Amino acid sequence: MKFDQIKELKDEKFRRLTGVRKGIFSKMVDILSKADGLKKSKGGRKNKLNLEEQLLMALEYLREYHTYFHIGQNYGISESSAYKAVKWVEDTIVKTPKLCSSRL
Repeated sequence: MKFDQIKELKDEKFRRLTGVRKGIFSKMVDILSKADGLKKSKGGRKNKLNLEEQLLMALEYLREYHTYFHIGQNYGISESSAYKAVKWVEDTIVKTPKLCSSRL
């Protein structure tokens, strides 16, 4: 699923699909953007998926518990890349206490 396909959804449907409101989703993307900037400052390969798609993939995994293979196929990446992306998103979001304490 691409972010371009769902960004125009009304807030109610967006939340039903992702499990979070658009405002929280935007805050999460901002947090991931800062963390990605720090990670990329050391160099490294560019991700195939943008941050919004990585976050969507992680939310899909947490909400529906598809296998990494299944999620990877949906997003056009390998199983191991899906695992790494979901793990990075989870770890980054959990390290943000202000967001974790807010009501999702």
